[in-house]
Amino acid sequence: MLRRFVSSLIAALWLSTAFAQALEAPDVLVKRVAEDTLAAIRADKELQAGNPAKVKELIETKLVPYFDTTRMTALAMGRNWRAASPEQQKALSEQFKTLLIRTYSNALTNYRDNTMTYRPLRTNPGDEDVVVRTEVTRTGQAPIPIDYSMEKTPGGWKCYDVVVAGVSLVTNYRDEFNDIVKSSGVDGLIKTLTDKNKGVAAK
Repeated sequence: MLRRFVSSLIAALWLSTAFAQALEAPDVLVKRVAEDTLAAIRADKELQAGNPAKVKELIETKLVPYFDTTRMTALAMGRNWRAASPEQQKALSEQFKTLLIRTYSNALTNYRDNTMTYRPLRTNPGDEDVVVRTEVTRTGQAPIPIDYSMEKTPGGWKCYDVVVAGVSLVTNYRDEFNDIVKSSGVDGLIKTLTDKNKGVAAK
């Protein structure tokens, strides 16, 4: 009886936490995830050194749940997204997710010793697409703006693009992807992304 009660209590606490996170305002969510990620990096020398296993764990636990990787991949692919089969879309999303979020985590690693500031969110009631604006403040240098494009989904707010110093991490790949699809097809793009991820992991 006691075991059943404890199990029920744990389940209730988990559900209430998940529900609360789903209701988080987008700017609150961005700050929590960014600060949690930075704290993990600052506390782990292997992460700072780029240990592949550690970076993968950081990505999967701290970042992936809050990114709409399918939409990110579709935006990067542009019109070529509709030409891909469901199986190809799935493979593309997986490989692009790995590449994109690894790039983002590397950026945070580089900024770990600086200060992140979070600008007030300007939004209207009922908005389901917003931009959360932040800055990385560096001693003696101009701040670097990092903006997060966020969409409200049934599972809470999700990020579908990160713009660093005016450069979109998603659409920055569009011309490259178009060229690869033209020359090698969608399967060629999947192979290119897979090889790039392997190379980054090894490095």
